[in-house]
This record gives sequence, C-alpha cells and structure tokens, in this order.
Amino acid sequence: MFTSILNEHKGFGKQIMLLSKNELIKTYKGAVIGPFWAVVKPAFTVFVYWFAFSVGIKKLRDVGVNLGSHDPFTIDFFTFMFIGIIPWFFIQDSIVQGSKTLRTNRQFITKVKFPVSTILTYTGLSRLYVHLFLAIIMYGYVIFHRVSNGMPAFSVYDLQFFLYCPLMFMFFLALSWSTAPMAAFSKDFESLIVSVMSGIFWLSGIMYDSYGFTGFLKYAMLVNPINFFANGYRNCFLYNRWFFEYKTEFVIFLAEFVVVFILGIYNYNRLRKKLPDVL
Repeated sequence: MFTSILNEHKGFGKQIMLLSKNELIKTYKGAVIGPFWAVVKPAFTVFVYWFAFSVGIKKLRDVGVNLGSHDPFTIDFFTFMFIGIIPWFFIQDSIVQGSKTLRTNRQFITKVKFPVSTILTYTGLSRLYVHLFLAIIMYGYVIFHRVSNGMPAFSVYDLQFFLYCPLMFMFFLALSWSTAPMAAFSKDFESLIVSVMSGIFWLSGIMYDSYGFTGFLKYAMLVNPINFFANGYRNCFLYNRWFFEYKTEFVIFLAEFVVVFILGIYNYNRLRKKLPDVL
C-alpha cells in the first residue's frame, strides 16, 4: 500500500533533506572542483553532440527545426538539442543511479534501522538539485536566445516548467520503487539497465523532433515517457505551447504514470522485507 511508503517518510523530513545534501557532497567528494563536475559532464556531452551534428555532419549545419504553422520561424539545432537534453541528464541518472541506490546504500538497510523508501527519496532529491541548477543555466540561454531573436525575454508558457519538473521527479522516483529492489536482488538486472540506456537515448526524441513522425511511428513515440518530458521542456521554452494542446500525449503519460506508480508500490512492498538478507 502507498500509505506504508508515506508512513515510512513520516518524521524523517529533516533527515531526508540532510541526507540528500550529503548524497550530493558524497558524489563529488575528492574532486578538485567538487559539485562543478555536475556541470562539466553535461557541458562536455552537449559539446560532443553539437560538434557531431552541427559540425561533423554538415548537412545539419543550416537545418532548423520547423515549428510548422504554430510559429513562423525555425530554431537552430543546438538550441533544439540543448533544451531536450537537459531533462535527459536527470532521467538517465534517475534510471541508472536509481536502480543502484539500495545496493550502494546497503549500510542503511543492513546496519541501521532506516526506512528503505526514504533512501530512494533523498538520493532522488540530490539528483533533482543538480537538475535545477542545470535548468537555471538552460533558462539563461533561453532568455539570451529570445532576446537575440527579437522576442520577449520571458513567457507565460515558461511556468509549465513547474508542472513538468515535479512530474518528472515523481515518475522516476516511482520507477525506482520497482527497479532498485529488483537490482538489489539481481546484478544482471542492474547491468541490463546500464546496457540499454544508450539505445533508449536514440529511441527518444532528444536529438530529433518526435512530433515530426507520421503513421504508426507517430503513435509509437507517444508511449515513450522520455519523449513527454523532452517535448514538454521544448513546449515550455521554444514552442510556446500549452501541455493541453497535446491531449493524447498527456493522457497516455498519465496512464503510464498510474501504472508505474502502482507497480512501484507493489514491487516495493513485495521485496522490501527481503532486502536485508539479500544485501
């Protein structure tokens, strides 16, 4: 039951916030520039993709992303890619690191009486802090891009970030309720997640416009929740579109969210009592 997860969090709010901060510090402990590695790694990835697609593949150099009849202008590839890849950094870490969370924090399970679900929450929060920092950098670039193209610096559509970001956090937290216990039981499952992430990246609309597909592929792309967030960020900051303009996409995502949420609760409650013996 979901109430059991909520009960585990009761009275641990202060500890969760403190541990999420310590988790962030622990991640970059020993590094000379510390938490700035959270920016260096994404920045390098952005540069690699920019170089590969805007310089290496010259055909894409002058190809904008057509916004169709909704807007009369095009967007350069870097801007399109940059907005879509920011949520991907969070999603990738949430899936990969989220599945490893219980194994890497086994001391809280085997040696300390600590609610297991709160471990998933505070590690998820530590990743959210990094995402919010990157999102601020992204938004600064968006403002610069708008002003340099003669557009208003701010838009009411930007407020949708406060819908997409919490939804993204909750969706992948609920997903970790299933993947983390399963990965704790099987290292093969953990390895499987790591090995498929590259394929998931290219099957998601991070580097291309998934709205541009037609026929079967158009609907097939709608079932990928990563597309929902990549498109959502672009709807906020590039397309000036409301989330309810894509009702089918939103309804499909909500249905997937309910399924992931229910399965997460079921798998967590089914496996949590066995975790101390396994770990």
